[in-house]
Amino acid sequence: MANPANSRPQNIHTWVASELGSRIVSGYYTPGEYIPNEITICEELEVSRTSLREAFKVLTAKGLIESRPKLGTRIRERRYWNMFDPVILGWFSESKPSPEFYTSLYEIRAVFEPAAAELAARKSTPEQLAAIKDCYYKMENAQLGTDEIYTTDIDFHMAILDGTNNEFMVSLGESIQSALAQVFRVSSNFADDFTQSLPGHKAIYTAIEAGDSLGAKNAMISLLSTSQETVNKNFEV
Repeated sequence: MANPANSRPQNIHTWVASELGSRIVSGYYTPGEYIPNEITICEELEVSRTSLREAFKVLTAKGLIESRPKLGTRIRERRYWNMFDPVILGWFSESKPSPEFYTSLYEIRAVFEPAAAELAARKSTPEQLAAIKDCYYKMENAQLGTDEIYTTDIDFHMAILDGTNNEFMVSLGESIQSALAQVFRVSSNFADDFTQSLPGHKAIYTAIEAGDSLGAKNAMISLLSTSQETVNKNFEV
């Protein structure tokens, strides 16, 4: 856990919410468990009760905790957590999530990304097609062993979502971007896996550019299947 003696941001309650939120998603506090009382946490984190209560409001809004009269503050079951909240996904990514977390992420990607590729093939403007093409070639030219490996990969997928011209698709991608960054960062540590993924990305871009919606959908399905195998291997799922 974070050391309270470390420098903290000016907004103390945000820092407290982040500290407690990270503990919750990492399993330090488990669903159904009552977290320590206010006095104990305030003393441990060296913060005021006002800051702690403001942090509790943040965590309550995200579905992580609930107050129980005369009992205290309890961690809610995971099904109530707002898993599309970028902040929560960021806490997961920072806490070395379980293999099951990545499996769940790929399952939701398998639901909407093939559909996004299909839509992009039908609805992308010339400018959006140019952006997808540019993102692909930036992937191709990314220097192995650098952050470009995963940042260009994310940019490619986000460009496809933008090409759907569907605000819900774009919003969904923005929401899970922090979790995707962690997945791509892990897979990019293996240069061979990244290099081998390039033809799959190119197949998606080529199909979208050609207006081949079925081809784009199938190419995305194939890429996600291969990518999940890579992550499963690296995490020994």
